[in-house]
Amino acid sequence: MARRASGLLVALSIVLASCGGGTSLTSDQPDPPDRPSPTDVIDGRWILAAPNAPSCGLNFTAPSTSAGNATPDGGCPERFYLSRRWRLADGTLTIVDADETPLGTFRVNGDRFEGKSSAGTPLTLSR
Repeated sequence: MARRASGLLVALSIVLASCGGGTSLTSDQPDPPDRPSPTDVIDGRWILAAPNAPSCGLNFTAPSTSAGNATPDGGCPERFYLSRRWRLADGTLTIVDADETPLGTFRVNGDRFEGKSSAGTPLTLSR
């Protein structure tokens, strides 16, 4: 009887372990991530928004995963119409002008970036 009970416990443990998510017992492949982080797919068009100001588009090109070019649409808040490049280091996205002067810094928050301009204005970058 004890042998049968311990066999049932082992079988139950295997079944419960397979319900835990992550890597399954029958596959060597991990589960795919739900969706990529903004830092993984920075290339493309983003919308820059600031309180009490019109939003504008910023087009990022990504020749590498840590830096690239930024091309602003017209009407960007503050000095973001001068945006020329972006850098990503230690989880912080920095947008700079042609002289490498920072215009704003951002951190990932969910599927977007949140940060502040060099003047301290709260900003968001979203798709």
